[in-house]
Amino acid sequence: MADDIQELAADAEREDSYTLDRKALAQIMFAVDTEDREGLIALMDPLHQADIADLLEQINAFDRMRLIKLYDKEFDGEILSELDETIREEVIGILHPEVLADAVRELDSDDVVDLLEDLDDPQKEAILEVLEDSDRAAVQQSLTYPEFSAGRLMQREVVMAPEYWNVGEAIDYLRNTDHLPEQFYHIVLVDPKLRPVGNVTLGKLMSSRREVLLKSIAEETFHSIPVTRPEADVAYAFNQYHLISAPVVDENERLVGVITIDDAMAVLDEENEEDILRLAGVDGESSLSDRVFDTTKRRFPWLAVNLVTAVLASMVIAQFEAAIAQVVALAVLMPIVASMGGNAGTQSLTVAVRALATKDLTGANIWRVIRREALVGLINGLAFAVIMAIVGVVWFGSFALGGVIATAMIINLLVAGLAGIVIPVVLEKVGVDPALASGAFVTTVTDVVGFFAFLGLAVVVLL
Repeated sequence: MADDIQELAADAEREDSYTLDRKALAQIMFAVDTEDREGLIALMDPLHQADIADLLEQINAFDRMRLIKLYDKEFDGEILSELDETIREEVIGILHPEVLADAVRELDSDDVVDLLEDLDDPQKEAILEVLEDSDRAAVQQSLTYPEFSAGRLMQREVVMAPEYWNVGEAIDYLRNTDHLPEQFYHIVLVDPKLRPVGNVTLGKLMSSRREVLLKSIAEETFHSIPVTRPEADVAYAFNQYHLISAPVVDENERLVGVITIDDAMAVLDEENEEDILRLAGVDGESSLSDRVFDTTKRRFPWLAVNLVTAVLASMVIAQFEAAIAQVVALAVLMPIVASMGGNAGTQSLTVAVRALATKDLTGANIWRVIRREALVGLINGLAFAVIMAIVGVVWFGSFALGGVIATAMIINLLVAGLAGIVIPVVLEKVGVDPALASGAFVTTVTDVVGFFAFLGLAVVVLL
């Protein structure tokens, strides 16, 4: 028994190993309350920038302001890049201009671009002014590219070498260069027109003899990314082809930057998060840091849409008011039919939206997937039809009622499976985000079909 308790405690500790310790948070806030700057620095110093960002997101605005002002010059630029966009502007407004300038200078160009995208013009200009001329020009150039494109995602700091160099020349170049990126994974090989032709990993570089030509140890898998390519497609390419970094090229195929796996995976994570939120009818930009009014404003439209779908379902029920009055059991059982259809539709819908996002669901396999979902819905419908037929007989003593709800269950689960896969595909074809709009349509179909099938059959069979 004692061993089991210790094991459970160890599991709990492992689950919380990457979250901010409550005791540490209490100590940090005590240091803020007592204005103990040295103590605050000592407590914050071991924390990763992402953990500090989480801390700032978890506390209220007043405590956030006090902590930042007390922390002052110790504020690291990486914290800004880790912060949720909803409070980043607030934090920038609190920072002393000199502290903000030092923090921004520490960031790579892609992080600076990400920082500037959502700021007002005065704050944007203030940050641009503290950058060196070359860095400012690079950031301004990136901001000219479309939002959510590879040009916004890339960093301008690139390590490149001519394709005819050997390993020794590349190593000497790296050792003698003063301004290398803080992190990089490849040397990009370029031709005389500055067009990328290959990637050499640092591992290959360091394990090869000096006289070996770089092009002979270049990676077999090589993809360059157009600067205007949507960032969602970039993230897909990284995930699909197991890329670590990829060069970005302009309209003339010339090298202008590089995208690394951390940025691509951040986009992939954001895409997944947005899909999950939108499936629930919540705006993909929502955050725990949002104000009550902003959150209400985002959720209200889709609740209104759901209200419309509920009214439609109620109108169907109203057509069978007399039947329900005569057979009260119908009022008891009809929510079961609608609920089962709704759940089945949601299951199919979730699979479809995810498959569309990962590009697994295409024109080549769409009909096979539709047949599969229809068969799954039919088989589940048959299985639960048997169960509900028994319930109808045992609960209400009516074989006819059992047969009605069993038939309605088969129809609704079959339709739910089809609706869950077909509706998101159709919405994507017409240019509507399936993650955002599919839920309301699927709910409407399953409710209307479920109630109509159940109550319609009841009128025919029971009355």
